[in-house]
Amino acid sequence: MSDNFFLDNPDMQFRLERLDLQEVLEIKEQGYRHHAQHPAAPRSYADAKDNYRLLLEVLGEVCATVIAPRAAEADEHGAVIQAGEVVYAEATQAGLQALRQAGMMGAMLPWEYGGLNLPESVYQMMVEIVSRADAGLMTIYGLQEIASCIEEYGDEETKQRILPRFGRGEVAGAMVLTEPDAGSDLGAVQMRATLDEATGKWKLDGVKRFITNGCADVHVVLARSEPGSTDARGLSLFVAERDETVHIRRLENKMGIHASPTCEVQYNGTPAVLLGKRRFGLLRYAMALMNGARLAVGAQALGIAEAAYREAYRYAQERCQFGQPIAELPAVARMLLSMRGEIEAARALLCETGRWVDLLKAYEKQSAENPDPALRQKQKLASGLAEALTPMAKFYATEMGNRVCYQAMQVHGGVGYMREFNVERHFRDVRVTNIYEGTSQLQVVAALGKLLGRALDPLFEQWAAQDYGPELAPLKAQLLEATDLFHRAGDFLKQQERPVIDYYSLDLMNMALPLFNSWLLLQDASASERKRLLAQAYAAEQLPRLHSAGQSILRADAAPLAARDALLA
Repeated sequence: MSDNFFLDNPDMQFRLERLDLQEVLEIKEQGYRHHAQHPAAPRSYADAKDNYRLLLEVLGEVCATVIAPRAAEADEHGAVIQAGEVVYAEATQAGLQALRQAGMMGAMLPWEYGGLNLPESVYQMMVEIVSRADAGLMTIYGLQEIASCIEEYGDEETKQRILPRFGRGEVAGAMVLTEPDAGSDLGAVQMRATLDEATGKWKLDGVKRFITNGCADVHVVLARSEPGSTDARGLSLFVAERDETVHIRRLENKMGIHASPTCEVQYNGTPAVLLGKRRFGLLRYAMALMNGARLAVGAQALGIAEAAYREAYRYAQERCQFGQPIAELPAVARMLLSMRGEIEAARALLCETGRWVDLLKAYEKQSAENPDPALRQKQKLASGLAEALTPMAKFYATEMGNRVCYQAMQVHGGVGYMREFNVERHFRDVRVTNIYEGTSQLQVVAALGKLLGRALDPLFEQWAAQDYGPELAPLKAQLLEATDLFHRAGDFLKQQERPVIDYYSLDLMNMALPLFNSWLLLQDASASERKRLLAQAYAAEQLPRLHSAGQSILRADAAPLAARDALLA
């Protein structure tokens, strides 16, 4: 096994090197003035990029040498309830302690709370590395995201009381949204939040289900604050610290990510503090929190896929059949090549998405202080792209992760089905990624309006205007043709009746993603011979599928809709 999960990954190093954060960090680091008060803060953009590389190197070593070797043990033992308390597996506890000692907690918190003030795009690289080592541990580590939610929407007293403990790694978090009758439809949440008018204090009552790390110290909870309300406008977001009024009723018996406890939690008059404004809980705050979590889940799936690919590649080199390593067999080589292309495309997509999310956050912060029209225009562009790309990235990375783990097990043949091989664990762990934090089907719904509204056009136009040289001209021509088909299909679909639009929305997503990814990989193609070959191989596999999805939309046959009830009865 590798001794460093960052240094052994040239593509991740390439992505970090290519990641343009200059404008983001100028705003985020306030002109690099933090260093005087916080010595770990960067002095310049170059210093920041060096710091990120060093941070990822340290994390890569911890994950390769401490966490990954015990991941199978953590999976086998899992989290359990003892005397009413959830106890992590010993291997999970050791992994968390190693991350604390390495200073990896509070990743995105500002310096003043003891955090690392990382941009989203770099944090997602950290999530990928941890996920490659142990996907179950990542779901505990990745819930630092709620600290950022408290930092953004909490009052000063709450922030001062809770956030430094996140920065020191003393507390863990849980995002508490789902209920037995409110999963995808969070507007149906029924947990009650009651305000004592005399004291001004809130209390929570009700049951939440499928809560990842529900045993955590700090909960961000979606609850119904407006008596008599029945929709999303009656929901608010609260922060609660787990005490004797919070009861873990059970742990779910899951297919995978066993190191991560998934809890059913009961609140009995639990003291809570309102985050932000009443009635904005789902419409604004929880959706923002979930969008960050969706990127993290995409990075989780990417990390699992990277681990599964490496297992498959190593096995294919070692396993001999018909007098040769099976890696030499065209059927196996094709699977490995497809896996490699999809993994690197997903990493490029997540990095590009993270960059636009970082830009949006920076512009929002800047425009709050300076309502400049030009800045507002930049913010509008970043908002449109971040809103389109976030569900696209979650959809693609998680569906890709499932495909790659399926293929990795196929490369292993029968032995891959045995628990002695890591690929069996990866196959189980990845399956939840295109379910939780919004199923793939919900990601299509979330992206549809942006795709029909041509939100991606500014990037397509920018990329189409570039000269990639004669060697890459044929690939550019293919992408221009595919972009035209995507536009025609989208414009045609927009003119149809709503049921037809919804039915073929998946086809539009299946056009947008290979197209966008192919353009992204074309940007890299001039960097090296390998990147040129990768871009060409990815496009050769994916563009025919794009054309097929386009033809499906342009035909827009309503027969399946008409026959649905009869066929599914």
